[in-house]
Parts: sequence; structure tokens; C-alpha cells
Amino acid sequence: MRFLSFILLAGFLIAMPRSMSAVTYTKADSLRVMELLAAGKEQPGGTNLILFFADQFRGIPYVASTLEVNDSEQLVVNLRQLDCTTLVENVVALSLTVRDEQPSFLSFCRNLEKIRYGKGKMNGYSSRNHYFSEWIASNEKQGVVREIRGRKDEGYRPFVTVQRLHLDYMSTHSELYKMMKGKADEIARIRENEQRMTGAVVRYIPLSLLDKGKDVLGVVHDGDILAIVTKKKGLDTSHLGFAVWQGGRLHLLNASSIHKKVVLEPMTLSRYMKKHPSQLGIRVVRVI
Repeated sequence: MRFLSFILLAGFLIAMPRSMSAVTYTKADSLRVMELLAAGKEQPGGTNLILFFADQFRGIPYVASTLEVNDSEQLVVNLRQLDCTTLVENVVALSLTVRDEQPSFLSFCRNLEKIRYGKGKMNGYSSRNHYFSEWIASNEKQGVVREIRGRKDEGYRPFVTVQRLHLDYMSTHSELYKMMKGKADEIARIRENEQRMTGAVVRYIPLSLLDKGKDVLGVVHDGDILAIVTKKKGLDTSHLGFAVWQGGRLHLLNASSIHKKVVLEPMTLSRYMKKHPSQLGIRVVRVI
């Protein structure tokens, strides 16, 4: 992997504008982005582009910490290795970029930066949306996504359970994060971000309802981002993926540390989550 100050587009090397942050990627990444965007442009009207792009990553190896490859924060583009978060981010960035009249690798990078960082702009490691609650809040403000929470006049069904956020996992386990080790200032900034979100109340669909069909869970659409709520201390969510209705039940298309690759989980979402005692339910986020 290299740091480059230019991009490959249609066979030409084009300098990055000053407004674009530093980018780490390989030629294979830029070519794959352009291939995927071209394929997306060819899809007929009405295609669920979130699921189309997510499906293109099936079989890609699961690798953790692919963004932690530089001494200082840079925008990392890596479509060859994915974790649950980078799968979601790459799919969303492709889905935004393909809407352009002439989509490019540069516009893909801009969209990836927009969704990965608070207020859409990279400004060091602490500006990354490390907690998914941060990710949701930032991208709702930018009009990229909206969280589905149910309606008050319907008792918020099926989002009948609430979680009060208490985020401190990163600041209390800083030794686990390469970019934070021994960096008091960085830890302090992360702690400020955690405190900003702490106390917020969010709604989720409890595990007890996830074995139901569309009569109860019809509010969840194919291609929605599913964020699995955890009871692990200091965290909000523990895993991400995309909703897929199959055989009348919800399944999860995800970058799986169990299968070591991107898969459509053959088990229903309900059965999958029951194998993980710390998982409580799901938050639902839709790309606008």
C-alpha cells in the first residue's frame, strides 16, 4: 500500500486538489472502484444499489484494522480487505458516487471521507466516527442517512427498547488502539467525543422480536444498515451489516470474523444473534 498525492482516472494520473485530504490506496483499489461504479451505472432503474454493491464484495477477506496503516490519519481506501465498518462505508460511498453524472475515483474518495469523519472532514484520528452512534449522528446531519426509530403514535413499534449511551471503551482501553498508544492529547480528544454522545437515548428492535416476519419487522427494508446493539461496557454497537429478507426472515450480509470473509449469513439474524450473548438487538439506518 502506498501514499499517493494523485489519482488514477481513465488511465491518467491526476493531481489531488488541495481540498482533498491525504489518501492511501493502491492502483488495484482505484481500478476496482471505477469498475464497480461503471457496473452500478449499468443497473436498471429500481435496482437496490446498496445491495448490488454489497453483493459485489461477497468473498472478500475479513481483515481487522485496515485503516491503521499510517503513523498519522489518512483516508485509507482498501477494497481488498474489509471489516464490518469498512464494508458499510465502501458500499455507502459507492452508492452516493454512482449518482454523479460522471462518477470518478476522486468523487468516491470525497464521499468516503464525508461519511467516515465527523462533519465530513478528516482532521486527525479523533475526527473519525469511531463509535457507530457518532457515525449515524454525523451522517444524519449531512443528509446521507436517517435512522429509523418508529413512530411515537404507534408506541415506536418495533423499536420498543431503549439504550442510554455510556461511551468510554476507547479512552479506557487506549492500549488496544495503535494510533492512541502513549498519546495523551489524542486520548483526551477521544474522551471528549465520548462524553459528547454519552447520555443520549436511542431506540432499537430487541432480539426477542427478530424472529418475526414482515408483519412485525416490515419497517426494515432490504439494504438497510443494521447496527447490532451490545451490552458490552463502554460500547454502543458491536457489529454492522446489511439487511436482506430471505424466506420471509431477516438475514445479515456482513464482513464476518467468523467466516473470515464477506458473506450473506445463512442463519437468520435472530439465530445468529442468539449465539452471541452480548448482542441485544438492532438499530436500523437507511441511506437516503
